[in-house]
Amino acid sequence: MTSHLHAVPDSVWGPHRTPATRVIIESPFAENPSAPDRAHLAYARRCLRDSLLLAEAPFAPHLLYPQVLDDDAPFQRAIGLQRAFRWYGVADLCAVYTDLGISGGMRQGIEYATKIGLPIEERSLNDDREPR
Repeated sequence: MTSHLHAVPDSVWGPHRTPATRVIIESPFAENPSAPDRAHLAYARRCLRDSLLLAEAPFAPHLLYPQVLDDDAPFQRAIGLQRAFRWYGVADLCAVYTDLGISGGMRQGIEYATKIGLPIEERSLNDDREPR
């Protein structure tokens, strides 16, 4: 298999040409996870984009897993949380986007990140930094 890393522009690499920081994205997804509010869904996508434009490698399990698991079914929600938390162990950072508040699911992610010693960074799409 051929690697395509040689074709990746320098701007997507971090300092010293190391791969991008692996970031878990925390943002409120919905009051009712099986029917996400359009504003929360759009916001979560903006958070993911923000992280990508910061040259990070983000993962937002709350955007992915509800597409295939029923978040209203306790067992399936537990599977989703457990699998998401496996990614926290290989992440470099947990980015908590706070413009729309902090949901119960976000609190669980923050607590787990704290428990395993994963650095947490609070972010806002409305602050003065670029990009947004």
